[in-house]
Amino acid sequence: MDYTPEAGSITMFSTTWCGYCRRLKSQLDAQGIGYQEINIEEVEGTADLVAALNGGNQTVPTVIFPDGSSATNPSLAEVRSRLAA
Repeated sequence: MDYTPEAGSITMFSTTWCGYCRRLKSQLDAQGIGYQEINIEEVEGTADLVAALNGGNQTVPTVIFPDGSSATNPSLAEVRSRLAA
């Protein structure tokens, strides 16, 4: 499945218990940045995808940008910068 988001938004892989994920979501909401959240514990195959993007680690939040690139636990500033590029 292709998780590349539309321009101006991101795809964020997360878990329900991840504090960094909750923080990034609240920052994105406050800034009006759109995102699709995917829980890697509930959507089959996504934990493996996240591990492949992170050298074998299931680290969240992992974000995919419209250009197909990814970032692990990015700051709000990094998300904004990469969406503006």
